[in-house]
Amino acid sequence: MNKEELIQQLNEKHLEDIIELIEDAEEGYLEELELVESLGLVHDNELNTKVIELLKSLGVNIIYVTDDE
Repeated sequence: MNKEELIQQLNEKHLEDIIELIEDAEEGYLEELELVESLGLVHDNELNTKVIELLKSLGVNIIYVTDDE
C-alpha cells in the first residue's frame, strides 16, 4: 500500500487527525511521537502498522510507553 492509498483509507474512515500527523511529519514538524503500544494510533491493526511504518519512513521517532505512564 502506498502513501496515497493509505491516506485514502484514512479519509474513508474519517481519521483526519492521523492524516494531520502524517502531514506534520512530511513538513518536519513532527520528530517524535509517544504511543501506548497496546493502543496504537488506529483500531485497525493492519492500518495502524502501515501508518506507523509511514511515520518512521518520514523520520518520526516512535517512542512506546506503557499503559501506566
